[in-house]
Amino acid sequence: MALFELTLILLLIAVALTAVSRWLEVPYPSLLALAGVGLAFVPGAPVIEIDPELALALFIAPVLLDAAYDTSLRDLKRYRLSLVLLALGAVVFTTVVVAFVGWKMAGLPIAAAIALGAIVAPPDAVAASAVLNQFKVPHRLTAILQGESLLNDATALLIYRISVAAAIGTLMLKDAVPVILLATVGSVVAGYLFGRFSLLTLTRIEDAASSTVVQFAGTFAVWIIADRLGLSAIITIVVYAITIARTAPRRMSARRRVSTYSVWESAVFVLNVLAFVLMGLQARSIVGRLSGDGQGEAFLFAATVLAVVIVARLVWVAGYVAVIRWFARHDSEEERRDAPTFRGAVLVGWCGMRGLVTLVVAIALPADFPGRDPIVLAAFAVVLGTLVLQGMSLKPLLRRLNFERDTSIDREVAEARVAIMQVALDVLSRKTSAAAAVVREQYEAQRRVAENPEDAQAATEYDRLRLYAIKRQRDRLEELRSNGTIGDEAYHRLEEEIDWSELAASPAGSFQPLTTY
Repeated sequence: MALFELTLILLLIAVALTAVSRWLEVPYPSLLALAGVGLAFVPGAPVIEIDPELALALFIAPVLLDAAYDTSLRDLKRYRLSLVLLALGAVVFTTVVVAFVGWKMAGLPIAAAIALGAIVAPPDAVAASAVLNQFKVPHRLTAILQGESLLNDATALLIYRISVAAAIGTLMLKDAVPVILLATVGSVVAGYLFGRFSLLTLTRIEDAASSTVVQFAGTFAVWIIADRLGLSAIITIVVYAITIARTAPRRMSARRRVSTYSVWESAVFVLNVLAFVLMGLQARSIVGRLSGDGQGEAFLFAATVLAVVIVARLVWVAGYVAVIRWFARHDSEEERRDAPTFRGAVLVGWCGMRGLVTLVVAIALPADFPGRDPIVLAAFAVVLGTLVLQGMSLKPLLRRLNFERDTSIDREVAEARVAIMQVALDVLSRKTSAAAAVVREQYEAQRRVAENPEDAQAATEYDRLRLYAIKRQRDRLEELRSNGTIGDEAYHRLEEEIDWSELAASPAGSFQPLTTY
C-alpha cells in the first residue's frame, strides 16, 4: 500500500514537473531523473524488486509500439545511411568502448562488460524531441534522431540478450550467429504476421474502450510470444507496429482513433514516471550494498562510464560525418547541400540522452548476474548524467548553433490540407440540394484558410460564428445540469457532441473556442 500511495504522489509530482519543464524549456525526463534521485534519499521509501521479464514487457513494449506507430517509412528510406551508421555503428562502437572500460577498470567478465555496454548504448529521442520541436530544427535531424531511437533499441537489446545469456552460461559467444539470424529475419516475419492478424481483430471491434484494451493486450502478447519463441521482441514489436500503422487508420472510426491516441499518450507518460520511480528505489538499495571502499570505486566507475558514453558518441558522429563529406567532395553542389554538416553532427552527437530503455534493461538484469550492482549504478549515472548535462544544455546549444527554422512539415501539411479540401469540393460539385450548397460553402471557407495559413485574417466568418455559438451552447448545457433539467448521462453525451463540433470548427488545429465576438 505504501508503494501505491508513493506512486500516486509521484505521478502528481510528475505532472507538475512537466509544467515546469515547459516553462523552463527543458526536457521533462531531465526533471524526472532528478526526482528519481531525490526519491533514493527519502527516508522510509520501500525497497522493491521487480521480475526482469515483467520489467521488459511492461515498460518497453507499449513505449516502443507507440514510437514505432508514428515512424515514417519515407524518412527511414531517405536517411537510411545515417540511420544505419547510428542505430548499428554507434551502438556497436559505444558497446565496445564501454565494455573495454568495464573489463579493465571494474574487472567485469567479458560478457558482463558487453552487457553493460549494450545497456548504456542506445539513446532515447523523447528527451531531445521535447526541445527540438520548439526550435524547428531541420527535419532531417529530427527524423534521424527519432529513427535512430527506434532502431538502436533492437541492436542494443540483441547484443544485451546474447551477452547476458553468455554471462550466465546458457549460450556461448561463438554460437551467437544463428541466434542473430533468427532474431532478425524471424522477428521481421513474425512482426508482419502478428500485425496482419491484429488488424482482422481490431477492425471488428466498435467499442472504443474494448478496442483500446485489445490493443494493449495484443502488444503484450506479441512481446511475450516473440520472447518465448527465441525471437527479438524489440524487432517484432517494431515491425508489428509499422504494419498496423499503415492500414489501421483507414479501418478505425474517428471516435475510436481519438480515444485510443489519448489513452496511449497517457500510458506512455505513466510508464516513464514509474520507470524512474523504480530506478530511484533500486539505486538506493544498490548504494546501500556498496558500502565502504567499494562504494567510492563504484561511483568513480559510474562517472567514468558516463564520460565515455558521451565522448564515444561525439567521436563516432563527427567521424562518420567527416567521412561522408570527404566522399561527397566531388559531388554536385545540390548533392553536397544534402550531405550532413558539422553543425548537425554537433547536435546529433549531443542528443545522446539515455532514458527508459537503459533504465528498464538495467533493472531487468538477473539478481545473480556478475557485477550487477556496479552495472546498474553505472546505468543510472548515465541516464541521470546525460539527461541533466545534455538535456539541460540543449536549449543554449541550439541557440549557439542557430539553425534556420525548418518549415518543411508545415508546408506539407498546408499543401495536403488544400488538396483534401479540393477533393471534397469536387465530389460535392455534382450535388444541387440546399444542404449541399451549405456544405460546399463550409469547405470553400476551410480551403481559403488552408491556402493562406500565414494570414491571421484568414479565419472565416463561418468558423468564428460556430465557435461563438459553441461557447454559448456550453454555458446553456451547464445551466441545464445545474438546475436539474438533465442528468449527468445526458450532459456527457451532449458535451461529447459539442466537443466534436468544436474540433471541426477550429481552424488550423486550434481547439480554443472564442469567448467574445
